[in-house]
Amino acid sequence: MSTPPRLAFEGSKTPEAQDSLKTLRSRYGECSVPDCDVIVALGGDGFMLQTLHRHRTYAKPVYGMKAGTLGFLMNQHRPDDLVERIMRAQPAVLRPLEMIAQSESGNTVEAVAFNEVSLLRQTKQAAKIRVSLNGEVRLEELVCDGVLVSTPAGSTAYNLSAHGPILPLDSSVLAMTPISPFRPRRWRGAILRAHTEVRFEILDHYKRPVSATADSSEVRDIVEVVIRESTTRTVTLLFDPEQHLEERILNEQFAH
Repeated sequence: MSTPPRLAFEGSKTPEAQDSLKTLRSRYGECSVPDCDVIVALGGDGFMLQTLHRHRTYAKPVYGMKAGTLGFLMNQHRPDDLVERIMRAQPAVLRPLEMIAQSESGNTVEAVAFNEVSLLRQTKQAAKIRVSLNGEVRLEELVCDGVLVSTPAGSTAYNLSAHGPILPLDSSVLAMTPISPFRPRRWRGAILRAHTEVRFEILDHYKRPVSATADSSEVRDIVEVVIRESTTRTVTLLFDPEQHLEERILNEQFAH
């Protein structure tokens, strides 16, 4: 950026974020999201995802500052030199997943996920799921607590907790990771090309109901879910050069 950006500020409901919101608005002023150059999000990773979903139609870059518990997608909270940091920030372009879920009632729900789409059993009984890639059945029956498909940016979140692989940011692949798989015994997931269309069909869905969640948007009692990487939507996050998202993801692979 060659000229100081016009800023719009968004904050989570935590006292820390709200205090920072007042300070930054007083110091730097504020314009509306449609008219700004950069959205500044104050909170944790959950609030960052909310901000991306809420304002994705405006296609504004988002610079996050940590004012919450988890801040993998956020920069350090340091208000004094905010404009200068934003002008030096490096972009990370994220391409989300698109989910189309069909429920038992016949409804079709479309949603977007920047981290992952996850399927989870709704009762004490394990889910039974047929897995197809680009129209070809790869697993006739996956018996599990659930399964998820993750973007590279989301691979260090729920996917990592489920023992899935960490993906480089520019790898153009997705991670498919089972959650507590029972059958097949040795199946631990797959790494897929980003353009792969994933289809999950819920077997015996009346007896073994399953929900599907795209980030925080949940659909219950599903019968089928189709997931693909978006070819038309992107969002841009801004990071301080010394703490770029690509470097953070690399560091996670050597964490101990």
